[in-house]
Amino acid sequence: QVQLVESGGGLVQAGGSLRLSCAASGFSLDYHGIGWFRQAPGKEREGVSCIATNDDTPKYTDSVKGRFTISKDNAKNTVTLQMNSVKPEDTAVYYCAMSKSPFCDYELVEYDYWGQGTQVTVSS
Repeated sequence: QVQLVESGGGLVQAGGSLRLSCAASGFSLDYHGIGWFRQAPGKEREGVSCIATNDDTPKYTDSVKGRFTISKDNAKNTVTLQMNSVKPEDTAVYYCAMSKSPFCDYELVEYDYWGQGTQVTVSS
């Protein structure tokens, strides 16, 4: 049974940091890419970052480049999103998701399974 469980969200002041974790079970990160997405109230879900099985070239959406870092530990089957220099516009529910393929992109249809999400709120 595939499960993804996010943790690490919370309330942080602008300029601060948060570390989100995604604990995956029921599948191996050796065979599936992982994406982090976010959805703010009244907005569509958007891709934030993703990492392929070979994790050579993770992707970041332009608004988080230089501030967020994605990494994974295949042995622990976990993916982490380190969020630094956060801004109020980063406020959203953050989701991790398992890609159908070993690759990395932001097409929602490419993701089979999703976590329940974790709330990130950045105060100004």
